[in-house]
Amino acid sequence: MIQIFGTNKSFDCKTAQRWFKERRIPFQFVDLKEKEMSAGEFDSVVDALARTTGSRADAIDALIDKSSKDYSSIAYLDDNDIADKLFENQLKLLKQPVCRNGKQMATVGLDQKTWETWK
Repeated sequence: MIQIFGTNKSFDCKTAQRWFKERRIPFQFVDLKEKEMSAGEFDSVVDALARTTGSRADAIDALIDKSSKDYSSIAYLDDNDIADKLFENQLKLLKQPVCRNGKQMATVGLDQKTWETWK
């Protein structure tokens, strides 16, 4: 089943939900304000993104919302510290939505072209 991680206030999360609803593709929405990703879910998303981006560091970089006011708190950290901070501050630092299809596929932001292959 497809999972969408984000917040109800995010316009992009609402757009993602609407996209899946319109195509009658079942999904689970996980509001990061109520429940953040577990360590296993987070690693699964990073690993899935690394398959398409080429490396774990690029996958973590793709997950970061660089327009966030809290971005400066991680901008100059090394890769391992960035991953830890990102996991600890998902609500403030994650680019939304994060969509996951099983453990093998994931996207960040609006990526309808990739979602079409998930049917």
